[in-house]
Amino acid sequence: MIKASSERHNLKKQLEERRKVFAVWTSFGHPSISEVFSRIGVDFVGIDLEHSTISLEQAQQIITVCHGSGTPALPRIASHNMEMIKRLLDSGADGIIAPLVSQTSDVERLIGWCKYPPVGQRSYGVARGQGYGFDFEEYTRSWNETSILIIQIESVQGVEKVEELLNFEEVDGAMIGPYDISGSVGVPGQLNHPDVVEACKKVISACQRSGKSCGIHLVEPSLKSVQKAFSDGYTFVVLASDVFLLWKWGASMKDLIEKIR
Repeated sequence: MIKASSERHNLKKQLEERRKVFAVWTSFGHPSISEVFSRIGVDFVGIDLEHSTISLEQAQQIITVCHGSGTPALPRIASHNMEMIKRLLDSGADGIIAPLVSQTSDVERLIGWCKYPPVGQRSYGVARGQGYGFDFEEYTRSWNETSILIIQIESVQGVEKVEELLNFEEVDGAMIGPYDISGSVGVPGQLNHPDVVEACKKVISACQRSGKSCGIHLVEPSLKSVQKAFSDGYTFVVLASDVFLLWKWGASMKDLIEKIR
């Protein structure tokens, strides 16, 4: 776990300094997928517990294989739930990604559940995160300074209050949820709609002013789209996901089959 702590600290520093960060996303529970992902040079693997059937046990297996390849793992929780956060962190997660954050009270609760006293109220346990006891002292001593909290801005309310939401030292960055924002402004799925684009720009600008990292998830990443994301002001980019990769491959193969038939 000591090595994992060092890698977590490096990622934290990258986010704090608004350096370019690359990530990938998994929505399937088999650890082999994340093991492949963690070998390509990304800075972290996001584990989607919100829109998948990944269990806490599967999440721990994914975290374990990511750490085996030297890659931090950040689960996206399914809801603002203290029990889920506690169990994921004790499983060794390097922090969390929290969806649908729109109020400062949301951030306050998340910090309370993620951080040890005196910053928060996370309870002390002995599990994989603490090296099953062998790394307890080092883990608990360094956790508050090295752990990562990324909030997702996915609603009109979140966009409107983004300055306040970022005004917490413990928040390392914001990740835009363009699909949910499009639904929130009444144009679901229209990611290039002016209202969606404008909402994203507001979050990017707020992150720049507050010195926070700002991320986006690209469905079909390419050299051009990734470079554009960075030029638009994003500082970290999630390069598709296992679901997106299979979906796009499947659509292409379906078209191929129909043409040959």
